[in-house]
Amino acid sequence: MAHRSWCAEHPGTMSNERLEYLGDAVLGWVVADLAYRWFGDLGEGALTGVRKGVVNAQALAHVARTLRLGEHVLLGRGEDAAGGRDKPSILSDALEAVFAAVYLDGGPAAAHELIERLVGPRLRTISAQLDQLDHKSRLQEMIVQRGGLAPTYTSTSEGPDHAKQFTATVWSGTEAIGTGQGASKKVAEQNAAKVAVGTLH
Repeated sequence: MAHRSWCAEHPGTMSNERLEYLGDAVLGWVVADLAYRWFGDLGEGALTGVRKGVVNAQALAHVARTLRLGEHVLLGRGEDAAGGRDKPSILSDALEAVFAAVYLDGGPAAAHELIERLVGPRLRTISAQLDQLDHKSRLQEMIVQRGGLAPTYTSTSEGPDHAKQFTATVWSGTEAIGTGQGASKKVAEQNAAKVAVGTLH
């Protein structure tokens, strides 16, 4: 795998940039396909969040490091001396080039299998995190998709300032669809949304 810094020192050689372009597209397709099939209860916004959590330089660089891909990238002397073998941008580009090569040599099924094996676990982890942390967005998507009114929240608090307990209620129009408690208004609203998602699911 040839980085453009190596090609600059070796005239007449070609870098991996074309493969990176194709690999990025193949990766995006596979991740979108997996997210769509695995997480049928997530709306468009949440699915986009899941995809972004996988298709980014830091996440791909982590995968590339587990494969020790940096050891196999041809770098120019300056880039190599500057620690290029561990740069997220270089590692992620190299991994995308690998995905493209597998796609070209083995076809879509082979690329799909490889990408699922390498990034599938992170995809599931991110989905679980979204499920735990962003109930409000998920609830809003569910309601709007069903033609309902966007949810609104009301909250009350009780207890001393150093230990307040908040109670939030989420409404769709004039209908209360969930109530939750928490140590802050934000947490209480998320918990109320979680209850509502469970009720509407």
